[in-house]
Amino acid sequence: MKSPAQIATMFVIFAISAIAQQKPPDTAPEMSVCPMHAQNPSPQDQHHQGVAQRGDEVMGFSHEKTTHHFRLYPDGGAIEAEANDPKDTASRDQIRSHFGHIVTMFTAGDFSAPMLIHAQNPPGSEGMKRLRNMIEYKVESTEKGARIHIRTKDSEALRAIHEFLRFQISDHQTGDSMEVTKVP
Repeated sequence: MKSPAQIATMFVIFAISAIAQQKPPDTAPEMSVCPMHAQNPSPQDQHHQGVAQRGDEVMGFSHEKTTHHFRLYPDGGAIEAEANDPKDTASRDQIRSHFGHIVTMFTAGDFSAPMLIHAQNPPGSEGMKRLRNMIEYKVESTEKGARIHIRTKDSEALRAIHEFLRFQISDHQTGDSMEVTKVP
């Protein structure tokens, strides 16, 4: 796993290359559907492509080979990632390693990884950082990846967690529910 200093260096490199390129590759699936869209991608498309590209670097596994989900629960929520192919043990193991590292970072109030992926400080992360002693993070392995359970009994921390997870749903375009659901 990369150190916070290595992650910060990668972010600077990404930012410089993004500014220098100012044009996403023509291979993005949403760009290939419409020729006019491919020539003039929207800022939203460019941002989402950047999230995927930076995410692959920071997380250490491919967004194309894996699926992310973000869940909102009455006591917090969950972050999930799984390999799309059950035989892809490399992605499964990379997810588990990354999630173990993320739990350590979040517990310490370090939200630099999501900031690097999204090229902004995710909403809710400042509250989660400030209220870190009120939040419990627990990682568990799943058949094809891992899940981070995020729990709190504090109402302000809960609002911050939900804000953070809703941002993740939106920015990763997972299609997950923005509503609080029961814990499975």
